[in-house]
Amino acid sequence: MLDDVEQCRAALERCPPGHSLRPESLSNLAKSLRDRFRQRGVLSDLDECIELNRAALLLRPPGHSDRPPSLNNLAVSLSDRFTQRGLPSDLNESIEFNRAALLLHPPGHDARWFPLSNLALSLRERFRQLGVPSDLDECIELNRAALLLRPPGHFLRPQSLSNLALSLQDRFTQRSVLSDLDECIEFNRAALLLYPPGHSDRWLSLNNLAVSLQYRFTQHGVPSDLDECIELNRAALLLHPPGHSDRSLSLSNLAFSLGDRFRQRGVPSDLDESIELHRAAVLLFPSGHPLRSHSLNNLAFSLRDRFTERGVPSDLDESIELNRDALLLRPLGHSDRSLSLNNLAVSLRDRFRQRGVSSDLDESIELNRAALLLRPLGHFSRSQSLNNLALCLQDRFRQRGVPSDLDECIELHQAALLLVPPGHSDRSTCFNNLALNLQDRFRQRGVPSDLDESIELHRAALLLVPSGHSGRSMSLNNLAVSLQYRFTQRGVPSDLDECIELNRAALLLSPPGHSFRPHDITAAKSWVTSAEETNHDSALLAYQTALKFLDQHVTLLSSSSRHFDVVRMASASLAVDAFSCSIRHGALTTAVELVEQGRAVFWTHLARLSSPFDGLSLPGDTGGALVEEFKQLSFRLRSAFDQSTEDQSPQIRQLTMQWNDVLSRIRMLPDLSRFLLPPLFSDLQKAAEEGPVIIVNASQYSCDALIVLSDQSPVHIPIDITRAEVSELSSEFQSVAEQFGSSDHQNKLVGILRKLWHHIVDPVVQALRVSNVHPGSRIWWCPTAEFTLLPLHAAGPYERERDNLSQIYVSSYTPALATLVRARQRLSQYASTQCFVAIGQGNPDRGKALRCVAPELAAIAQRLAPIVSSFTPLEDSDATVQGVLDALNHNQWLHLACHGMPNRQRPFESSFAMRDGPLMIKDIIRSNWENPEFAFLSACHTTVGDEKSPDESIHLAAAMQFSGFRSVIGSMWSVDDEVARQVVSAFYDKLVDDSGRLDCTRAAVALHKAVKKLRRNNIPLEQQIVFVHIGI
Repeated sequence: MLDDVEQCRAALERCPPGHSLRPESLSNLAKSLRDRFRQRGVLSDLDECIELNRAALLLRPPGHSDRPPSLNNLAVSLSDRFTQRGLPSDLNESIEFNRAALLLHPPGHDARWFPLSNLALSLRERFRQLGVPSDLDECIELNRAALLLRPPGHFLRPQSLSNLALSLQDRFTQRSVLSDLDECIEFNRAALLLYPPGHSDRWLSLNNLAVSLQYRFTQHGVPSDLDECIELNRAALLLHPPGHSDRSLSLSNLAFSLGDRFRQRGVPSDLDESIELHRAAVLLFPSGHPLRSHSLNNLAFSLRDRFTERGVPSDLDESIELNRDALLLRPLGHSDRSLSLNNLAVSLRDRFRQRGVSSDLDESIELNRAALLLRPLGHFSRSQSLNNLALCLQDRFRQRGVPSDLDECIELHQAALLLVPPGHSDRSTCFNNLALNLQDRFRQRGVPSDLDESIELHRAALLLVPSGHSGRSMSLNNLAVSLQYRFTQRGVPSDLDECIELNRAALLLSPPGHSFRPHDITAAKSWVTSAEETNHDSALLAYQTALKFLDQHVTLLSSSSRHFDVVRMASASLAVDAFSCSIRHGALTTAVELVEQGRAVFWTHLARLSSPFDGLSLPGDTGGALVEEFKQLSFRLRSAFDQSTEDQSPQIRQLTMQWNDVLSRIRMLPDLSRFLLPPLFSDLQKAAEEGPVIIVNASQYSCDALIVLSDQSPVHIPIDITRAEVSELSSEFQSVAEQFGSSDHQNKLVGILRKLWHHIVDPVVQALRVSNVHPGSRIWWCPTAEFTLLPLHAAGPYERERDNLSQIYVSSYTPALATLVRARQRLSQYASTQCFVAIGQGNPDRGKALRCVAPELAAIAQRLAPIVSSFTPLEDSDATVQGVLDALNHNQWLHLACHGMPNRQRPFESSFAMRDGPLMIKDIIRSNWENPEFAFLSACHTTVGDEKSPDESIHLAAAMQFSGFRSVIGSMWSVDDEVARQVVSAFYDKLVDDSGRLDCTRAAVALHKAVKKLRRNNIPLEQQIVFVHIGI
């Protein structure tokens, strides 16, 4: 190459100005310099090439026979320099020279197709940089004209087919006109047919068709399009075996398409294979290779994808290190340095948002500033750098509250907006970013003009996302939020009305069966807030809509702590506030339906996956096949649901899509239209068949009790207490519970129980008496919010000659009415056999020894072994995690004496302490026991869950109940082991019925009588009331 340049220089020196061959020598030297630039990337070669081409063109004036190729050469070299430096003036000048060349090839000229194609290519490049639609439309028409001049048989026809296909694909990407995409695919197929096996360009045609099919899959969701795309990329890779110079490109293309399929279907193996392909591509670019930095960048990007999906910190850390390596290979002056600065900045911002380390954010800001300096006015990526720097400054403002960061952020977004003219595909995003930051500044400083401008920008953004656009729902919601702020500030009713209508419109874009979008809940909750603040008549509908989306949301989540946090934030107070709203609207049965729908959502979802066809038969072969398919998917979802690794979320999404599809088909069958939909009041009322259920609700808007009776409408009892007071009472009780065993706690405990009686329980008791619920009857408490943490069953005046609640009624609890209904409907299939396992672990892997476990189990064995079909003791070294799980596969009756270990931060890891480690809630979820009946959990804290989300009831006793046990006894705090032994001994005496058999429906009364016996033994009050009954 060096010889070519020097030889051409020497030839030029032999052709001084005026020499007839000087124009040709200028062109030859320009071409050799352009070739050397393409090999080595030295920009000075390209600059000299352009100047030589300009000189050659001056020597070929209008009318000169060689003026057309000179125009073309100068246009091509200017286009190359634009690609390197991004200066629009180079591209504009290239386009003008191509136009001039086209004018010299009028219709009928045998080479007109050549300038048509060149001008089309340069216009397409300008469209890709500036987004001006007219450039792309002209490009397409030029490509159509060139194709007409390359009829079947023309050697360049496949090239014209490909060029036209690519420009149609660009227009589809901008305007989403499906006919453009379909036509693009047909042209790509036609081009591929003209590149038969063995043709050197076949791999490129395979790639083009693959890309267009991937776009169509994104639009229509037809799996075959994406599968064909991947197979085409695999075929292209086969054409580049190990050792082929283009193998790295094919590895990257296949990696990208597998990454897209992962994002569409969530199959982890696709993303993992994508990453491995990118790793293989990196290996083909050793240190010193000019494309190594590109390959490092691709691998970094895919690892960032995996981090985004699974949250594994090591993926993000590796992505950052790869981006650092790529940046080192792009020193000052390198054409891609700004891109590497940008990529490293983005990944550091991701890490800041995950871990909150300020230095990551500060470095990201500095990198974005450096990238912006390399993208001066006129650079096609300047708007991206302005936007990225603004987003980082926004993060820093929200972390540290420095006003100057927010002001600069707004100025940057304003500058970015000026660079995206009307018609640009990113204009709506720029409107939205600027609007949100102005909204932030309004919240900080209260300047009305910021909020007004924010609203107008949101309106402008909304106009750019018409019906059918994927971003319309989000844009509607953003405008609604800003109008809600303005209504709160100024009280103009029209702002509120428009806000609510916008939220409604956003939610209408998510009809039944639509894939879930997290901002659907945001829009619904925004509607709820607006309606509640102004007592708007749409409030109840807003709650119903929000709970519908919450139900869709939880089906996509696992029991991992991160996902539990997601649902906790999404559902915060929603159900209890919906209950209050229904009460205030006089819709008592709706109140029951909504509070049921919005509480214990994890357990409700698990229940849907567990034997939903019990007692149900579907007619014909189709019905039977649907049942079998649904059972298999439910089993797989249940197995995935309990996994704590973040890797499971894509698998859960894919399984949920299939599960929902089968569910939709089942609901089309006769009499099954409501199969697994949230239950109606008529279904929930069955919970009260054996006694009333009292829902005690604490909302920020009101506190209420509602008595559900089996044969009449619910009875409402207003409670004269606020949620803040309930929360304070709950905190006071938790503090007292921590002091149990000390000398001064007794009076404090009695004081709390008296408050419960006065404010809550006594009004309920009076209403029960009016409803003819006779003393001695069983009642069920269904508390919500902070009420779940309080011992309602033990409330009373604690005065002589006045009865406490336990002397009037027999109390049980239920976390949800549907749970009680299921327990009543699930009749024992083992009426003739009763298999009992008594498990005791007094010497666990961790924790102090429990001296009364052995005597407790001995007493149970003495009482029950003679009357049950089989009695299995499991103690000490046999009481392991697997030993317990195996025993429960063969026994329906369980007594478990051990340490209970609540985990308030990770409630699914709350556990029973076994010899070899913890038996956790997630182990219980994984099990599939046959018709369990009763469990006595003689352990501490078995009804203690997550204080931040008490309505989810994620605790050990609830896990046993939702796993099938119809009746469960658990503890609300620490249990004295000697007291536990006494309670257990008295309890099992009362659990045996007159025929000498165990009856789980007697458990509540048996516990009631056992505790009554304790009172005569001078046992401390807190130990008399520690055990509670849950279930039938």
